[in-house]
Amino acid sequence: MAYRLGVDVGGTFTDLLLFDEGSGAFWRHKTPSTPQDSSVGVLAGVDAICAQAGIASAAVETLLHGTTVATNAVLEGKGARVGLVVTAGYRQILQIARSYVPGGLAGWIIWPKPEPLARLEDTVEIEGRMDARGEELRPVDDADIRAALTRLKAQGVEAVTVSLINAYLNGAHEARVGELAHEIMPGVPVSLSHVVLPEMQEYERTLTAVANAAVRPVVGHYVRNLREKLRESGMAGKLALLRSDGGLMSSEKAEEHPVSLLMSGPAGGVAGALWVAKHAGLRNILTLDVGGTSTDVALIEDLEPRRVRTTEVGHLSVRASSLDVKTVGAGGGSIAYVPELTGALRVGPQSAGAVPGPVAYGMGGEAPTVTDANVVLGYLPESLLGGSFKLDREGAKAAVQLIADRLGIGLFEAARGIIDIANENIFGALRMISVQQGYDPRSFALMGFGGAGPLHVNAVARLMGSWPAVSPVSPGVLCALGDATTRMRTETARSFSKLARDTGEAELIGLLDEMAEQTRAELRADGLAEEDITSLFEIDLRYLGQAFEVPMTTDAETLRRDGIASLVARFDAEHRRLFTFNMDTAHEIVNLRAMALGPALSLEPAALPQGDGNPQAAKLRDHQLWIDGALRPATIYDRARLRAGDIIKGPAIVVEMDATTLIEADCVATVDRVGNILINPA
Repeated sequence: MAYRLGVDVGGTFTDLLLFDEGSGAFWRHKTPSTPQDSSVGVLAGVDAICAQAGIASAAVETLLHGTTVATNAVLEGKGARVGLVVTAGYRQILQIARSYVPGGLAGWIIWPKPEPLARLEDTVEIEGRMDARGEELRPVDDADIRAALTRLKAQGVEAVTVSLINAYLNGAHEARVGELAHEIMPGVPVSLSHVVLPEMQEYERTLTAVANAAVRPVVGHYVRNLREKLRESGMAGKLALLRSDGGLMSSEKAEEHPVSLLMSGPAGGVAGALWVAKHAGLRNILTLDVGGTSTDVALIEDLEPRRVRTTEVGHLSVRASSLDVKTVGAGGGSIAYVPELTGALRVGPQSAGAVPGPVAYGMGGEAPTVTDANVVLGYLPESLLGGSFKLDREGAKAAVQLIADRLGIGLFEAARGIIDIANENIFGALRMISVQQGYDPRSFALMGFGGAGPLHVNAVARLMGSWPAVSPVSPGVLCALGDATTRMRTETARSFSKLARDTGEAELIGLLDEMAEQTRAELRADGLAEEDITSLFEIDLRYLGQAFEVPMTTDAETLRRDGIASLVARFDAEHRRLFTFNMDTAHEIVNLRAMALGPALSLEPAALPQGDGNPQAAKLRDHQLWIDGALRPATIYDRARLRAGDIIKGPAIVVEMDATTLIEADCVATVDRVGNILINPA
């Protein structure tokens, strides 16, 4: 028997999902996260879920892991101290940056400029230079390099980045600096910009290489530690980590290139939503991942998630492919308050987190949160996590009453107000990835997951006009499901910078084939068979004179058959969709990227027994909800006892181990053949 184990570490809980590849059976488990060392929570969860399935941990062939270690290192400013080696004359590169100040005209007055990841005193210059064609203009001098590196060593840097001008065309000088760095500072990780990001625009290239170096020691320590502890516990399988773009990379590659992990956390949910959508017969979906602290939203069109070329974390924006995920500070733990100045209700972005948590958790929380409002309205029944967790309803009522008194309205109206504002915040993020990108949300379904997603998905779908609202199978651990069901992925890039009309197809295809071979070799080194690897290409195009590109995806077959002309025509159509106009100027091919993908898993979900449409067998008890301005009778159902084809009339609540689904008054839910709940207006 072969087992795959997906592990997703969140801020509040660590989610695990164990998949039996033979039968499609799965087990799920949630365990509290251990922020001081997340491997402790991971190992506790691995032991618990293996015991639950009755297998030894040695039976797990692959452990697939989404992690926020790199993200948190950047957000909390806990990256390593980085020494930066640049070409003479470029010492201020990270200080000058793009001379961009966020905010209005007076933004610079109030903007505290973030401290660059490599400090000015840790930046050294060396002689030597490549020209814009990648030919040597001035040679490097070993004595000069040694002096610069010795200075960095004396300053106590923990990682080194080498980023020289025009190195994306010829990395020989950088490679020499790298060799000497390994000799002078053994054991200190070295990142070379032409390896991390072989693309033009020296600021972006330098920043990405520096970010990679800053998180390398932190990620390296975590990954090695986890690998060793798993080996000790008897798990001999492979460990792979989820990249920001939704693919997997081996743990060894992750140690070298951790800049690809910055959005690893949210990517798991999108990968899981993709797997659910495939089996539910949906092709266009907006995803809604509502956790304790924040909500992540993304867009999937025709079963392809939207990817972007930049990964943004806090104020850091690096060039690394990631899924286009937007985050807002609205989650189950978001705190509701009424500021003195305006007297109007506000929700978030402050959160009660895992500790002390919402008042209803009875762990010492005092501020009213979104979860407390859900408890007061009756949307969250008194027991959670399959009855192992009791909620304090009276405490939640007392907390929300404080808000009601400040606003001079009733308890239920105040609680519903908190929910409505949280939903509007989520709606705003969804508009950013749909309407503002030229997509009509009415032609998409909305899938809610994460601990609180299924509670809000019905109300948000009504705001968006996106039906059906979907509560997927095991919504609380869907991120772990995504980790377990996605495929290996690697990519390489290089700058091209030629006009399309001056480019021969043979030249372009030759370069792409060479890049494809490089990425395929990486996956073969990770143990994949040649016939299981697929290659895809991405070509960045723009109109001559523009400062931004639009990436177009293609493959070798299509390019050989339709040529560059079809690529240009597709670019024109996409440019018109994004910006509503086209230009008469020439087309420029800017960057080329080759991606290699491992085999897609053909894991089938287990089908539910067929029902007769009547959910009575799953009924737990009658209940009262405050909905549409009044207390109304509703029914609570147990999701584990629902059958395929069951039809549930709202208002109703469906409870399970890891989440609660709310079906509103004028809506009807249907259970599909594998157990997803699809909600539509009655």
